[in-house]
Amino acid sequence: MPASQSRARARDRNNVLNRAEFLSLNQPPKGTQEPRSSGRKASGPSTQPPPSAGDGARERRQSQQLPEEDCMQLNPSFKGIAFNSLLAIDICMSKRLGVCAGRAASWASARSMVKLIGITGHGIPWIGGTILCLVRSSTLAGQEVLMNLLLALLLDIMTVAGVQKLIKRRGPYEMSPGLLDYLTMDIYAFPAGHASRAAMVSKFFLSHLVLAVPLRVLLVLWAFCVGLSRVMIGRHHITDVISGFIIGYFQFRLVELVWMSSNTCQMLISAWSHFSRNSS
Repeated sequence: MPASQSRARARDRNNVLNRAEFLSLNQPPKGTQEPRSSGRKASGPSTQPPPSAGDGARERRQSQQLPEEDCMQLNPSFKGIAFNSLLAIDICMSKRLGVCAGRAASWASARSMVKLIGITGHGIPWIGGTILCLVRSSTLAGQEVLMNLLLALLLDIMTVAGVQKLIKRRGPYEMSPGLLDYLTMDIYAFPAGHASRAAMVSKFFLSHLVLAVPLRVLLVLWAFCVGLSRVMIGRHHITDVISGFIIGYFQFRLVELVWMSSNTCQMLISAWSHFSRNSS
């Protein structure tokens, strides 16, 4: 008999209708009366003792203190359904495009080449190359363009790092960031820093350099390939890359608004040279 009672209590606790959101379904409607046979059953000999008041109160407290993830949302909003659907599509498509995400992937042999394309959009090579060209530049126009490009690159790193730290979204695959990613604070997935940098740099060059049409087309294709490579290696979602492109464009517009003139650039270069001589 005690074993059967414990099994009955376990069935009651595991019953879905005992959850908090379904408690109203278990209660009889108001104004209804018990059937007459129930009185006869109550007056007759009972084969099972009724549960104690302490057990019933404890079970009610357990059912009312269910964790939030175990409760069913019976009336979700349209915005919530649409957002969750788009998020599921984004994750599914990103995983399918991650053909170079691991050694067992379908395009694992091309992983090195795809990673090399992504490195061309990394912040460290671009900042180092810009500083090197700025030191060797002898024209005022070239120094002006390079100083503003350096400002745009630093703005990109700080913006992407701040948004990633705020959102903290992980990539579609469990991957640890590399050493260069830690140096540029490109740790999380949203937004894609390589994509924002590629979009900003390509727009910058298209606006301030005189390039032939084939080179302009190649520059746009390079930015697109950099963003696609980050999805192929499983580092970012599709929406991360698209958001990176949008952020990169607005960063370019912001640099255009605060464009430093040639006199300002010369003043900054002179101050940096004076500081370097004093520190050495």
